[in-house]
Amino acid sequence: MKRSEINRALKEMEAMLGKLNFALPPFCNFTPKEWKTKGHEYDEIRDNMLGWDITDFGQGNFKKIGFSLITLRNGNQKMPEKYKKPYAEKLLYLDEGQYAMNHFHWYKMEDIINRGGGNLLIRVHNSLKNEEVDRESDVVIHVDGVTKTVPAGTQVKLDPGMSLTIPQGLYHDFEVESGTGAVLIGEVSQCNDDNTDNCFNPPAGRFPQIEEDEPPYRLLCNEYPEAWEE
Repeated sequence: MKRSEINRALKEMEAMLGKLNFALPPFCNFTPKEWKTKGHEYDEIRDNMLGWDITDFGQGNFKKIGFSLITLRNGNQKMPEKYKKPYAEKLLYLDEGQYAMNHFHWYKMEDIINRGGGNLLIRVHNSLKNEEVDRESDVVIHVDGVTKTVPAGTQVKLDPGMSLTIPQGLYHDFEVESGTGAVLIGEVSQCNDDNTDNCFNPPAGRFPQIEEDEPPYRLLCNEYPEAWEE
């Protein structure tokens, strides 16, 4: 992805957050220059990859495949003694016409919440023992405390305020219902590690290769400089 495309996507997400009056923690507003002055007191943000993020799933077509996101809080599976939080929280911004690729998680269970905007469609499949997509068996889902059974491949529609629980091993993908507009998505989950806990089918990447065609507006969560020391 070009840096200019990333900058534009982050600003669009900021605009959506402002429209919905969703305030962010201070570290989300740091400029790249400010990050160079931050010491070890900010290590939790660095180590747990809090802050801005983006993915095009390695497809090179962000307008069609990908989304922007922010990790607000997270623990750390590799350093559980230092960071004891067993939970994580994210915000995702999915524009109409974008698609989040099919995947499941080995470790984390999560609730996906429509925080506002358009209607979110989540397609669900069970996974087989060999980790392939089960295109036959019915799927038991939990929508805001209500248990339902739906056919494999059903797109569960979440209107603003609604949520769907995604257990480990449940394949899911996202898109926006046509004509309803961009969606701000909340994610509340167990501790998150995007480097190791995503099983994509078909195979996909997670973090984009960046072409630096202009200065960064915000640093992404995998771009922070080391702690400043006097």
